[in-house]
Formats: sequence, structure tokens, C-alpha cells
Amino acid sequence: MAKKNYELTEAEWAIMQAVWDNQPCAAPSVQEVLESERGWTYSTVKTMMDRMAAKGLLETERVRNLILYRSAITKQQAQKGEIMRAVKRAFDGALTPMMQFLIDNNKLSKRELNELETMIKKRRQKTAGKKRK
Repeated sequence: MAKKNYELTEAEWAIMQAVWDNQPCAAPSVQEVLESERGWTYSTVKTMMDRMAAKGLLETERVRNLILYRSAITKQQAQKGEIMRAVKRAFDGALTPMMQFLIDNNKLSKRELNELETMIKKRRQKTAGKKRK
């Protein structure tokens, strides 16, 4: 079964970051984190967190009268969804033009270029190893 690409809104990213950093956590503690950054009220945060739980982004656990939230997805899963959404929207789903754009429009140091080359070589070796099996 293919893994789902999670596409989070900017607001969902803010909440997920607070949850990843503090889980398990209750809505009031997330609201405290986001109040200074975004000025969100408790009702805004609680409503969003409940919707995110319904979407499968957060898991809930009831402890007496308190609802604790945990992330149902990893940061890496969220990052993958974000990258794939950008690739789909800006490059019609093609990775090579996106990589070319990033290389051409960023001042990469020799070290960064070497790291990219090393990653590509490792991936080629891994792919070649799978084909032999």
C-alpha cells in the first residue's frame, strides 16, 4: 500500500510543530506556544486540533477530563507531502526540473555540491543492488 502524502496548511504546520515539540500535549499548552507567534485564542487552536484529529493528523487520548494530543504522522511524512505538493504545483510533478532549478538558483558551496553527488552515488548503488536481487 502506498504511503499517503500529507499536505498541511500553514496553520496545521504551526500546530504540528508545537505538538511534535511537546507531545503528548493538551490544547491549552499548544495555544500558549502559538499565542505569542500568531495571536490565536484557545477556541481557535482547539477547533483546529479537533479537525486535524478527524483528518488523521493527530491522535487523541482522554485522561479524565483532559484530552491529550499526539502526532499521527512524522515530521518526515509531512515534509514529503509538502515537497511533493510543491513539485506537483510548480514543476508538473517532475523532479528533475525542480532539482535543476534549485541547483541553478542557489549558491551551493563545493561541500554542498559534493554532498549532493555523494547522495546520488549512494542512491544509484542502492538502486543497482535492488535490480540484481
